[in-house]
Amino acid sequence: MTSVTATGPEETVQPGRAPGAQAAGSAPSAVPVVAFANQKGGVGKTTTAVNTAVSLAQRGYRVLLIDTDPQGNATSSLGVDKVNVGRSIYDVLVDGFPIARAISPTDRPGLDLVASTPMLAGAEIELVEARQRETRLREALARVLPRYDVVLIDCPPSLGLLTVNALTAAHSVVVPIQCEFLALEGLGQLMTTVDLVKRGLNPPLDVTGVLMTMFDARTRLSAHVVDEVRRYFPHRIFGAVVPRSVRLAEAPSYGQAIVEYDPSSRGAEAYEAFVGELIARLHLPFRSGPTTPPTEEHRP
Repeated sequence: MTSVTATGPEETVQPGRAPGAQAAGSAPSAVPVVAFANQKGGVGKTTTAVNTAVSLAQRGYRVLLIDTDPQGNATSSLGVDKVNVGRSIYDVLVDGFPIARAISPTDRPGLDLVASTPMLAGAEIELVEARQRETRLREALARVLPRYDVVLIDCPPSLGLLTVNALTAAHSVVVPIQCEFLALEGLGQLMTTVDLVKRGLNPPLDVTGVLMTMFDARTRLSAHVVDEVRRYFPHRIFGAVVPRSVRLAEAPSYGQAIVEYDPSSRGAEAYEAFVGELIARLHLPFRSGPTTPPTEEHRP
């Protein structure tokens, strides 16, 4: 089994303090900003960000989802045509466009989106010579935070400037990890990057938790990977484990989250359990908003 070096955030967990909780004496953040990050692709990062956003909105929270991945999968997973959107996160990061004018409401009550477009692929290069290149998202986001209960950021599968911007703007990080052998490779590098951002740019940043995804109960390997991650991150791993599921893979093609596409599926149940844990770790206030079923035109 690949070994993982626990660095930075895991080593600073204080006894008796829940993951993601504020340290004693620090000022609590009014609006949690959560980055979903993993430099390895195909680990369920975007699926997790989208399902978390939709589930939170269904529970009555005001949610902003920011898509910082040039592939724009979070945008298209919500049924938004990323080619025909107006202003996007590219305009905010590269041109300094007000993020308030890049926010678009979705057809889900309580859920807003800052979309990504293919133009974002060039942002890494364009930002190299820019002033305050690592803090542009944080500065833009500060102006709209009071509108929301929680902000979620879907990061690209890299550790470049787009991810650094997201980590600098965030208060906490959720790390989705695929239950496969190679998924553990590079995890130490991600934790080192989080620690560097924490020390140099964003002291409040913390790893809220590690979410195991694509779990296959038929294989012993999946269980071994979960055990390995639990051994290195005992205070960080979420109890919910997302199974490998055909229904999960189908949902984005209909522009839906799994909690909309098939609410009774194992994937939907796992994400609902994860969101419940995340709410507790972020100390979000209780909301009792009604679940809004998909309209007929959005049913598969």
